[in-house]
Amino acid sequence: MERAVFLDRDGTINEEMGYVNHLDRFVLLPGAVAAIRSINASGLKAVVVTNQSGAARGYFPVAFIDRVHEKMLRLFSEEGAFLDGIYICSHGPPSADPEAGCDCRKPRPGLLLQAARDLNLDLSGSYVVGDRFQDVEMAREAGARAVLVLTGYGRGELQFVGPASPVKPDFVAADLPQAVEWILADLRIRGAER
Repeated sequence: MERAVFLDRDGTINEEMGYVNHLDRFVLLPGAVAAIRSINASGLKAVVVTNQSGAARGYFPVAFIDRVHEKMLRLFSEEGAFLDGIYICSHGPPSADPEAGCDCRKPRPGLLLQAARDLNLDLSGSYVVGDRFQDVEMAREAGARAVLVLTGYGRGELQFVGPASPVKPDFVAADLPQAVEWILADLRIRGAER
């Protein structure tokens, strides 16, 4: 089985805009592509897992999510990076979407479990990187390690959500490049302990 770095999208890879409802609003964060290239070079799988409830809320059609991801993949490819998978929950929260009982909306681990089945991944040896404590909770539910980044909502989440959260990240990183640097170092340490 292989290991992966699961990446939240908005606020982790690209600037947090509330809802990316136009292609111009998809703007990569500095260093994001280089960080994903480092994941690629390490042999780990790079997989995006993202809640996109804007479609369920009627802010944009579900097909628009594919257009955003086409742009993201093109920007990655232009700089020599790639993803091994993209997993999306387009359902809304229970208050906004009658299908919200799904198991794919973070913090539920459904997206990770589906990726693990599709890509033959060992979740216990994998990592989740995101800017929300729901990413940390999802990692814990799936048995993965968690990194909270301070980009996007991360700084506020750490200050206001973190103290009361029953789950804690394994590491808090300034951004995705620092998160990937820590993950690669953690893998070396854990490998040496075996």
